[in-house]
Amino acid sequence: MPTNFDEIIDRRGTSCLKYDFAAERGYPQDILPFWVADMDFRAPQPILDELSRRVAHGIFGYTDPKDTYKDVLLNWFRTHHNWTPSAESLVVTPGVVFALCTAIRAFTQPGDGVLIQQPVYYPFTESIVDNGRQLVNSPLVEKGGHYSIDFADFEHKIRTGNVKLFLLCSPHNPVGRVWTKAELLKIADICTRHEVLIVADEIHHEFVRAGYHHTVLASLSLQIANRVITCTAPSKTFNLAGLQLSNIFIENDSLRRKFKHELAATGYSQPNCLGLFAAQAAYEHGEEWLCKLRAYLEDNYQKTKKFLQQELPLVRLIEPEGTYLLWLDFSAYGLSAKELDDRIIHKANLWLDSGHIFGPAGEGYQRINIACPWATLKDGLEHLAAAFRD
Repeated sequence: MPTNFDEIIDRRGTSCLKYDFAAERGYPQDILPFWVADMDFRAPQPILDELSRRVAHGIFGYTDPKDTYKDVLLNWFRTHHNWTPSAESLVVTPGVVFALCTAIRAFTQPGDGVLIQQPVYYPFTESIVDNGRQLVNSPLVEKGGHYSIDFADFEHKIRTGNVKLFLLCSPHNPVGRVWTKAELLKIADICTRHEVLIVADEIHHEFVRAGYHHTVLASLSLQIANRVITCTAPSKTFNLAGLQLSNIFIENDSLRRKFKHELAATGYSQPNCLGLFAAQAAYEHGEEWLCKLRAYLEDNYQKTKKFLQQELPLVRLIEPEGTYLLWLDFSAYGLSAKELDDRIIHKANLWLDSGHIFGPAGEGYQRINIACPWATLKDGLEHLAAAFRD
């Protein structure tokens, strides 16, 4: 089946979180959703073929990754990211957020500080607070549409906040930064000097725009790799979130044992059978599809940028370096967070992610997911423009 990213596939009636749970979450039933970070595109055909083959077998018992799975995975990272983790470092979990929570419990104690950089993916905050740890925030600094790290504040917060663990979002969601090698080295240096472990959420690492380069933090040196838990997954890359499988790499034997002990304490052991086979097919045969997808997303971005310039010039688009999520600044309208949400939800009939849920620095912003057919995205943008013309 040829790739057709313009095809509009009706996801309603599939228990789809994005489309089928508006009323349950307090939104109008017919609202147009652009919030949760999955894509409205069919998964690559090789994955569908592999799933069909596996389903036809008819038995779905306990399943573990064989060496062939690990080989395919390591070959992908070696080829695409110049990074070759050891096969022994791999730990499979049902999701990256699951892994974040597992790491928080494994490497910190109740009351310990866990550092984040808001505005940031909101489950970071939930993972810290729900596990009884202290949230320590070193906010990113925005100037002229570009976000950067205040390293003096970063180190100060580590020193004064009893910080034991840092959750790095790389590429950063929602502001779209792809951290440079120099920035990552500085992060690692500060964390190493203060004996802070790093959990690197690198789930968006395949979505980096031309002119930018994603560096796997753990690839920078063996010393750094020994203090990093690297979180990856095929879920964002190949639209497989519902199959619940993530690949976590922990080179340090002691840290890996602690992580696996905490993982066992949750009752989790073998991964989702179909998720495992889908992931292997993705990393073995999904490259051509991914290249076409990146080109389509770039086209969606350029069209969105042009639309905003022409129809919503007061909306400031933060130029993304990575991810398929755009960070939009509506502060020129002078609306409170509640007023902004109300206009977007009830006047535009759009379900975006409200900026304030990413932290206080997100107030006045909204996050929109552009990983959908252009016709769908254009419809949503037209609704947005109509709501702000008055």
